[in-house]
Amino acid sequence: MNKGLIETLIQRMRKPQLFAKSTAPFWDDPHISQHMLQAHLDPDSDLASRKHETIDKAVNWIIQELALQEGDHILDLGCGPGLYCARFAEKNMMVTGIDYSKRSVQYAKEYAISHKLNIEYIYKDYLTIDYKDAFDLVTLIYYDFGVLADQDRDVLLKKIHSSVKPGGHFVFDVCTPKYHDSVKEERTWVYEENGFWRPTPYVLLTEKIKYPQHDVLLTQYFVLDSSSNFDIYRIWDHAYNKHSISQVLTNAGFHAMRFYDDIMGSEYSENSKTMAIIAKKVT
Repeated sequence: MNKGLIETLIQRMRKPQLFAKSTAPFWDDPHISQHMLQAHLDPDSDLASRKHETIDKAVNWIIQELALQEGDHILDLGCGPGLYCARFAEKNMMVTGIDYSKRSVQYAKEYAISHKLNIEYIYKDYLTIDYKDAFDLVTLIYYDFGVLADQDRDVLLKKIHSSVKPGGHFVFDVCTPKYHDSVKEERTWVYEENGFWRPTPYVLLTEKIKYPQHDVLLTQYFVLDSSSNFDIYRIWDHAYNKHSISQVLTNAGFHAMRFYDDIMGSEYSENSKTMAIIAKKVT
């Protein structure tokens, strides 16, 4: 291993600033995105999407809780391969899905065509959406809200507020500080001949770092392959409690918030590691 690489390793392994970006693409990496899609489509896995049985329950609960009707317009942000979109469309709703993975969006489009589902899929960064009073419901599911830095979060909330019709809803879920309390700061090393991160041999360091004064948890993956390529993939999670998320939503113009333990509508409790929120656009 050359001296320059060692110096790079040392520099990059220092505790990063809040919401520092990854050093390489994640969602559209040809190898990683293939494994991500496989994980999404595994009906018994919670790794990329939730188990499909859970998704069924979540969609049915959302429809019932919000009294959604055939023909209602739904926008699913971070839709992946369209697991939620397809279920809403099967209920004869007008669905738009947006995701930043070309592979997932392509799969979702092909699935919608083959199953004759009325869904529009768009490959783009959902921070750039620009709709006005277009949707009865906007969803952002599986803790995507927590990956956003405060500035990006506030930008997105304004765009979502603009996208929702008056009287419409925004449904999403987050982790709570109770989840962060259950996670230990640690580093683990593994060697893989081939795997999720590379098709060739690599060493993987997985690290958990807490920023308790900000209610933020970082999971970062250091990947060093056999060609001495070194990349860092960072997954951030900003946790919220009932009070902190209420303030953020109120500042964005949402009101009449309802809280649950999870996206299936379980009764809210202060000790839950997760929280689902229904926020209403009043005006």
